Amino acid sequence: MEWNFDPFSNNSFNHYGNNPINASHSAGGIIQRTQSPKVWGGTTLGVVYQDGVMLAADTLGSWGQLARYRKEERLYPVGNFTAIAYAGDMSDFQYTKHMLDSLMIKEYYINDDHVLSTPHVYEYLSRVMYHRRTKMDPLWNTFIVGGYNNGERFLGYVDLLGTTYQSSAISTGLGAYYAQPILRKAVEGREGLLTEAEAIELLNSCMRVLFYRDCKVINSIQRAKVTAAGVEITEPYSVSSEWGFGEGVRGFGSQKQ
Repeated sequence: MEWNFDPFSNNSFNHYGNNPINASHSAGGIIQRTQSPKVWGGTTLGVVYQDGVMLAADTLGSWGQLARYRKEERLYPVGNFTAIAYAGDMSDFQYTKHMLDSLMIKEYYINDDHVLSTPHVYEYLSRVMYHRRTKMDPLWNTFIVGGYNNGERFLGYVDLLGTTYQSSAISTGLGAYYAQPILRKAVEGREGLLTEAEAIELLNSCMRVLFYRDCKVINSIQRAKVTAAGVEITEPYSVSSEWGFGEGVRGFGSQKQ
């Protein structure tokens, strides 16, 4: 039986069970997918320290090369003992956030004394990202998932292909080149010794380097701390920076090439 969709008729019956809204695809239309993000969030960082996990991200949403939105929060709590930091497309993250909220609400409504822990959220995101990748319609995001459950610290990475790994120090975006070596040197082998103050100073130092080197990072930073006490996300703040060296660089300010 042949079925042709006419968007101007009142006949919305579909013999094949397809959604009439998308029926123009089966009638010779073009299926369009997101080819690249429009409003983009850059580098995110995550480390394990002696009391839990700490994440950091700036608050910039870039429209291409334009630093358009400067108050976008890219750290988000999921439940009581899990937080995620995202890089990539902001609209895709809003969609993902809605899915996570719906999932957590469903779990609470079941009321079986079981709440999704950080590894469960991590696996859920990996399956969602891989599923969308196989549909050739990926969610253009990279996530750092951090949490603290039953005395165990957890830090994992999920990208738009569904690729996952766990580590004590994770960076996304250009941070994988500029910040990752700094984090590994400071954290690996010292996860149980690194204090909260040292973790804060480490993340601030890495964000300062990224502010200098990455045009998609601004000097407005948030941190998320996940410990046995729960999730705590700071208000945006700035780190100190020094630009005096630019006076001796050709092309900087009034300097001539």
